[in-house]
Amino acid sequence: MLILDTALRRRAAEHRPIRVGLVGAGFQGRGLVNQIVHSTPGMDVVAIANRTVPTAVRAYTEAGLDPIEVSTTAEVEAAVAAGRPAVVGDAFALLAAENIDVLVDVTGAVEFGAHVTVAAIERGLPVVTMNAELDGTVGPLLAERARKAGVVLTGADGDQPGVQANLLRFVQGIGVTPLVAGNIKGLQDEYRTPTTQKAFAERWGQDPHMVTSFADGTKVSFEQAIVANAFGLTVGKRGMYGWDHSGHVDELTTRYDVEELQALGGVVDYVVGAKPGPGVYVLGTHDDPKQRHYLELYKLGKGPLYSFYTPYHLCHFEVPNTIVRAVDFADPALTPPAGQRVDVVATAKQDLRAGHTLDGLGGYDTYGVAEAGPVTRSEGLLPMGVAEGCVLTRDVTRDEVLTYADVTLPEGRLIDELRQEQDSLFS
Repeated sequence: MLILDTALRRRAAEHRPIRVGLVGAGFQGRGLVNQIVHSTPGMDVVAIANRTVPTAVRAYTEAGLDPIEVSTTAEVEAAVAAGRPAVVGDAFALLAAENIDVLVDVTGAVEFGAHVTVAAIERGLPVVTMNAELDGTVGPLLAERARKAGVVLTGADGDQPGVQANLLRFVQGIGVTPLVAGNIKGLQDEYRTPTTQKAFAERWGQDPHMVTSFADGTKVSFEQAIVANAFGLTVGKRGMYGWDHSGHVDELTTRYDVEELQALGGVVDYVVGAKPGPGVYVLGTHDDPKQRHYLELYKLGKGPLYSFYTPYHLCHFEVPNTIVRAVDFADPALTPPAGQRVDVVATAKQDLRAGHTLDGLGGYDTYGVAEAGPVTRSEGLLPMGVAEGCVLTRDVTRDEVLTYADVTLPEGRLIDELRQEQDSLFS
């Protein structure tokens, strides 16, 4: 962190800010723009692409800036060169601009996000993705493509996967072996819908479908899959353990079976209702008895599991850290080094009939649960990230995990091509 703010101060003093191109201007996107404009000298959001241009305009005006609407790459480049914030409806016009240093994907849309990310990598842009749904579906392939292109593809600091990644790196750095990377949730109800979440979404100015994906477990499944894929972890069982726990996370050191965790090579998990929420935790062991003596002296207990936690996650507030890490230091906050260790698979939220077209993430039809990647492949399970738009070929009952054999895929989707390529690459 100290290196990052020093690097940004140097950029600000030299009048060469990191030029950020943003795709997506929803709740998180607006917060990020405001954070960079008011709290991140040495960095500028120079252009925003959003399908509804007035939404992109709003992101700037709420931050006190007066943008110009453009429509072509040349116009984006001219606006950036003139120091005028630009808004554009065509994300690919923004991506082609030569005077953009980094792309931030804040869309949350799997198919569209796939097109954007692939185009950015091919263009040679570092990509900071806040699109957990895309990352949890084809992140390993996209990361491999980015490495071959010589650019960084990274998840974001601030959201819980990034906070876990920083904590995991800290824990590993002091010689502790992580065996659990955990997420602290306040609510888990697989049957929540946009109808049940409408009032909450309206109160906070958020999208009801996104809020539903938080409540029904889909989001935490994607978040933990991302962490697992980046750090070589797995799940203890389908859906993770997911215990209710009203106490402090330190108490979890006696809840897990250490031998089971070691046999699995470490797991991702979550707990509901624990303190300090809504943070993250890492539980790990140390092999050196001399260091275990010191850890007990420093009030971490007798082991064999030691508890480390961060009591908050601040989402868009920390994303500028990821941007400067990617651009100036080629240091991803988290990125998968190999194949899919954990997947998120589509599970019926209600009884559904053959011929029904599945709705999207955070909808009425499905919720996502975390499953070990080898199980997903061997059983032909349907990834949550490809479920939207699929047509059921048979009746399914509530809580039944869907398979590829249960659906007909929409034609011509990039996400299906990428998924097939990923399975072939890492098989």
